[in-house]
Amino acid sequence: MGHSGHDDGVSNTSGNKPFEEVLEANVSRRKVLAGSLALGVTSFLPSIAGAKHGRDWPGRDWKDSLPGRHTRSRLMKFEPVPVSEGTGPMPTISADYEYDVLIPWCEPIEPKGPAAQVPPVSSADQAQQIGIGHDGMAFFPFPGDKKSDKANRRGMLAINHEFGSNHHVFGRPDEYYSALPNSMEEVRISQHAHGVSVVELQKKRGKWQTVNSEKARRIHVNTPVAFSGPVAGSSLLDTPNGNVPLGTVNNCSSGPTPWGTYLTCEENFNGYFGAHKGSWTATDEQARYGFSSSGFGYGWEKFDSRFDLSDADYQNEENRFGWVVEIDPFDATQKPVKRTALGRFKHEGATTVIGKGGRAVVYMGDDERGDYIYKFVSADHYKRMMRQGKSPLDEGILYVAKFNDDNTGEWLPLTMDNPDLAGRFADEADMLVHTRIAADIVGATPMDRPEWTTVAPNGDVYCTLTNNKYRKSLDEGGKWDFDAANPQETEEFNADGTSKGNDNGHIIRWNEGRRAKHTSTTFSWDIFIIAKNTQGTEDVFSDPDGIYADPDGRLFIETDGGQKDGLNNQLLVADTKTKEIRRLFTGVTGDEITGLTMTPDRRTLFINTQHPGNGLPSNSSFPAAPESGITPRDSTFVIRRKDGGIIGS
Repeated sequence: MGHSGHDDGVSNTSGNKPFEEVLEANVSRRKVLAGSLALGVTSFLPSIAGAKHGRDWPGRDWKDSLPGRHTRSRLMKFEPVPVSEGTGPMPTISADYEYDVLIPWCEPIEPKGPAAQVPPVSSADQAQQIGIGHDGMAFFPFPGDKKSDKANRRGMLAINHEFGSNHHVFGRPDEYYSALPNSMEEVRISQHAHGVSVVELQKKRGKWQTVNSEKARRIHVNTPVAFSGPVAGSSLLDTPNGNVPLGTVNNCSSGPTPWGTYLTCEENFNGYFGAHKGSWTATDEQARYGFSSSGFGYGWEKFDSRFDLSDADYQNEENRFGWVVEIDPFDATQKPVKRTALGRFKHEGATTVIGKGGRAVVYMGDDERGDYIYKFVSADHYKRMMRQGKSPLDEGILYVAKFNDDNTGEWLPLTMDNPDLAGRFADEADMLVHTRIAADIVGATPMDRPEWTTVAPNGDVYCTLTNNKYRKSLDEGGKWDFDAANPQETEEFNADGTSKGNDNGHIIRWNEGRRAKHTSTTFSWDIFIIAKNTQGTEDVFSDPDGIYADPDGRLFIETDGGQKDGLNNQLLVADTKTKEIRRLFTGVTGDEITGLTMTPDRRTLFINTQHPGNGLPSNSSFPAAPESGITPRDSTFVIRRKDGGIIGS
């Protein structure tokens, strides 16, 4: 996920073979007609039964997915929201569902906290209020409630706050493109609006609400944090100033762990740094991570030297960001821990599953055009490691994905055993701080902005590739400079000569086989759905982002970009076998639909609206009434079926 434009840059100049070339070879090898990709959302179905890797891919009758074989799914009986109704300044939901609004930006994290005011009066208040930019989240029942219905009526909700534009946070809608902080206090307001909220929720008289709790807390840019894993103690995390590590920022997607903690992911961290005090030129390493003198225009560097790339006293401060951060939702006294073995890049999310031998496996996307998909496998059974006082996320192997043209793939290890990596990096810490460069060297496949991942019960892993609106540019020979995980070619070009490319996105999936159970170094892959091929239907969507596979075979899909036919961003449900899609919910003008978590009984769903109205009261005042002139607020929706049934049914 990310603000429009924040993910449109590209830092990958490796020249690695892009996925477009992989798929082109795949299609050519099977002599598929060029027009076949336009048949429909299920038309690209490469045969993988005879692939040389992943031979024990779970069986499927691929004929069930061919065009014309869709039937009314038993999994999804709800009435979908029609395209014609999914527009405007207020949400729309299926006639079979209803919703409430919970924890909007600036509400206190506890009822006893500072009362909501928009924009916030002080940074001190914002530090005790719900942040802005609602994104990934997870619901955690109390450990003692897991065997009772209490688990569905109370718990801790951890929620990310990805970003808040200055014009929104400062309440200056007339300065949409130009708002900058005027003081350190305004910088602190912005910083305290970012990060994570942890709140205790209870369902009382049929309504979910926050309660006063010693476990509730805000984690923001100025919260003390700790580092663990191979980079902890490295000089690459030290600054000449000697300032202690603080904060987390641009917290995008997330994931719960099997041991009950929350993983929050730092995505577009580079955009909060700039150069203010003097001249500055990006190193090759900084350029690979997209650092620039102006950043994304937050202007923190004007008053907070931590974020000034030209201040020599804070050299290496930028290396402290770009990590997966582990938080205990039940212990507000514990520092958030940055787990460096998972690598440093623009983490979109972290999906943890237990693989063969009880090892913890974490799937992750690096959300930028032309970057990569990763997985981490712990060194041993996660319970054994924890009994030994070790984190399963501190020791193991980080891999990056390479997609081959015969529908197989390889997980390439990023270790110092590789002489090419040993020749480039001083040690493992150096390699992990510069994970992107290591992935370039081993030959990973550039992708179209890898976003969320989710693991289905049969072992299939799905990854949303949200778009690459400027994915191709022509060189003198008429070839594409680079591409990403996208089967589409186009002859449409922008004014600057770059191709319009994959401006709708798609969803890829892979499987490592039943025996390997997520620990194999090979996999088989296919394209699950191409968003462009839904255009002209009632199933139309674009820019897939959030994704969740439920135990029954449903795939929940959230969108974060420009939808077609005037639609607002939306939540859809797909049948993973028939690929039928139904629209369950649409947001408000100018928002994104983000975050997804459920109660254990799957009868309560939490999702978010992020930057409703793009922060402009002229577009929306949600959750206030339309045309009220009130600043819109990011909020969480509590969704349920009217008949109390399973979400998505």
